[in-house]
Amino acid sequence: MKKPISTAPRKPAMALTEELVARTLRAVEDAGPTPGMVHMTDADYARFRDEILASASAGPLKLFAYGSLLWKPAGEVRGGERAVARGWHRSFCFTVQRFRGTLEQPGLMMALDRGGQCQGMMFEIAEPVAENLEALLRREMTILPAVNVPRWLQVSTDSGASQALGFVVNPASPRYSGKLDKQVVAATLARAVGHWGSGAQYLFETIRHLDACGIRDRNLWQLQDLVAREIGRAHAAT
Repeated sequence: MKKPISTAPRKPAMALTEELVARTLRAVEDAGPTPGMVHMTDADYARFRDEILASASAGPLKLFAYGSLLWKPAGEVRGGERAVARGWHRSFCFTVQRFRGTLEQPGLMMALDRGGQCQGMMFEIAEPVAENLEALLRREMTILPAVNVPRWLQVSTDSGASQALGFVVNPASPRYSGKLDKQVVAATLARAVGHWGSGAQYLFETIRHLDACGIRDRNLWQLQDLVAREIGRAHAAT
């Protein structure tokens, strides 16, 4: 008698589908720099770039990617190894009035906040390192005081411990929202959209690319289910 063929359990599908994400998207014109904000200058970017390069360990400059840098690194990177940053976790913890939100409907973006641990990917910033690093800084940082700040993180990989550059939230920034109730986050992501796209799209792409790397963030999976429900409710009400 033949034994039944064993099959691995199927991964559950996201409740937040591409169809639901599409409902949150619309054309939004970039309103430009947010009034009242002090925006970074070329000199500011050069200063951050030079400080990072001067403080880096010998060898290739490593980058810890945990969100949109997984699919849009802004500058050339190479390689890719799963890594864990302990003492930090992903969190939708700062507000945006541009990019994935507007003045009328601010959005939320993700950064590393204190506590827990975060699984992500470690890449090498390719040559020319200074040029690719500055491109990264220009994407991740726009105002002063910066809300998303570069920091050297100690990360663990299968090949051992390493130093990698990561972007963590600045709790002194007025845009820092702190820990929010998941339902509040879900309602914001389901409604906020800017010229870069919607909060729901940002969440969907983050989970999809983490999944492709073999990484599952339990909090993000809980959040995507709430966002899917919020989009359904908002659509039913229109």
